[in-house]
Amino acid sequence: MTKKKSTDGASPGNGEVESVLNELAAIRADMVAEPMRSQPRLARVHPNYQHSARNLLHYLALRRRDLRPLQLRLAALGLSSLGRAESHVLATVDSVLGVLHRLAQHAVQPPAEDAAVMDFAHGERLLAEHTDALLGPATTGRNVRIMVTMPSEAAEDYLLVHNLLQQGMDCMRINCAHDDAAAWAKMIGHLRKAEHALGRSCRVVMDLAGPKLRTGPLEPGPAVARIRPVRDVYGRVTAPARVWLTPEQAPRLPPSPASACLPVPLGWLDALRSGERVTFKDARGARRSLKFVDVTDNGCWAEATRTAYIVPGTPLHHARGAGKPDGREGRVGALPQDAALLTLQKGDLLILTRDLKPGRPASYDSAGKILSPAMIGCTLPEVFDDVQAGESIWFDDGKIGGVIEKVDTARVLVRITQEHVTAMKLRADKGINLPESTLRLAAMTAKDIEDLAFVAKHADIVELSFANCAQDVESLQQHLARLGNRQPAIVLKIETRRGFENLTEMLLTVMRAPSCGVMIARGDLAVECGFERLAEVQEEILWLCEAAHVPVIWATQVLETLAREGRPSRAEITDAAMGRRAECVMLNKGPYIVSAVRVLDDILLRMQAHQAKKRSMLRELHLAHAPIVEPGRAAGPLPGSPLAGVEDRLVDGPDVRQRH
Repeated sequence: MTKKKSTDGASPGNGEVESVLNELAAIRADMVAEPMRSQPRLARVHPNYQHSARNLLHYLALRRRDLRPLQLRLAALGLSSLGRAESHVLATVDSVLGVLHRLAQHAVQPPAEDAAVMDFAHGERLLAEHTDALLGPATTGRNVRIMVTMPSEAAEDYLLVHNLLQQGMDCMRINCAHDDAAAWAKMIGHLRKAEHALGRSCRVVMDLAGPKLRTGPLEPGPAVARIRPVRDVYGRVTAPARVWLTPEQAPRLPPSPASACLPVPLGWLDALRSGERVTFKDARGARRSLKFVDVTDNGCWAEATRTAYIVPGTPLHHARGAGKPDGREGRVGALPQDAALLTLQKGDLLILTRDLKPGRPASYDSAGKILSPAMIGCTLPEVFDDVQAGESIWFDDGKIGGVIEKVDTARVLVRITQEHVTAMKLRADKGINLPESTLRLAAMTAKDIEDLAFVAKHADIVELSFANCAQDVESLQQHLARLGNRQPAIVLKIETRRGFENLTEMLLTVMRAPSCGVMIARGDLAVECGFERLAEVQEEILWLCEAAHVPVIWATQVLETLAREGRPSRAEITDAAMGRRAECVMLNKGPYIVSAVRVLDDILLRMQAHQAKKRSMLRELHLAHAPIVEPGRAAGPLPGSPLAGVEDRLVDGPDVRQRH
């Protein structure tokens, strides 16, 4: 049946088109007005970021309302739902408005005086240019850069730096919380040598330590050596414990791993021979013995088949023949004290003190009743002036959670609220997070200001840790200005709730320089904002930075298990692939860091053909060529598919791959 046309010649859906057009036109008017309200702030933005800052303000005006109903109405009309507008937001709105005008059969609209200068290609080009300026040129075939945190051994191990650069490192990150200027200079020297050898360039990134709030020292634990043989699931000994005995006057480290290292008198040690034994009573009064299996110039190896606990001063009785003591006795010398810790459970009270007097565990009476709660200090006692009862507190990267019950001049009382299967252990020098407290801490410490002299001279990029507000950014800019004309680019590390909430102000401040960036420091950020909110928070940071054409570094725990243990988890691989949404992905140090760089390089290369920011790239899908196979018959991997050549890669190693 033929549809009847309306009397004005428009299609039956004209009313809906007019309604959507009017709503979107009103939104556009707000977007255009926003930069006018921020003109003084825009005037201070560097010319490199003038268009970008205006685009950011347009985007903020767009996102101040719930666009979901409008998006559904636009999609029903077959139009863009504005879901990928970040880098060219006004151009996207104008494009949709143009189509709506044509659908509504309006006369051709003349271009508005404030028509978008940021077209689709311009926005993406600006982000690419800013990324090149900050992070250096892209590696051939891979747009996302790889940043690697240097371990301390990089100062002495040129080959490590060479191999990292060879495998795809684009940025060397030096954490100023560790090592010193002499070690940093050696790391940079190794990098320059490797750059020359490989014909590659790499940016130097230096991370200011910032005001890290940590737990104070603890009273040392007991000095005891624990000797434990290896047992199977039935408790049977499958391998004896190996014990190294060394002269207490000049102790030597064991040449291979040892269950325990015991310092003893030199004269007594010299008389020992292979095959002989010593007997002793351990700390529990249990009778035990050690059999000597190897005597060297530096010490003796002994073996034990029963568990023993040895403390300083334990007498060791030399035995010959049938094992009877011959009267010669040697006493165990000083032993290292155990690392102290506090054992905490849900419901326990923990006292946080202003001073750094060593803390101690809770004490109990004979009935198991607590006499005094556990106690520990903190490294930044000034936070006591900013916290209030009822606010949450977290320790050790969010592993232990509690709530502040009371605050007085000398201490903060914390009630542990987080449940855990086993008792939680809190040690010295562990991070403290106060996500609900407004802390008046400057982002830069006295040490940071001192380190800046080296950073300004040698680094391409300086990372501002715990960036919380525009004043923190201005402070760093002022300190750098006093140090001379060589100005490294600034990267804001977003790792607190305040930093996230003040991101727009900080972006407009850091954009006063010709080059800048943002790091999503997901470790502290997860604790500060809540683990369940991390995915949402990191998305919002990505959106805002893309609107500002500011490069983003995706950081913390990327392929961490691979770097530390040599094998990644499945979740880590997926997380690394999500890093394709950023302009750079950071890896932390670990024994297998070279392998981690190689794997990340491969993941990013493969994902580049499938994902660009929020946009899915519709590369030819190999599965679409899959033949329909009869049940019971197997089909091998399709040529060119991600699984093609898997067998070869397992044999030849991970470098056998296809760059799409």
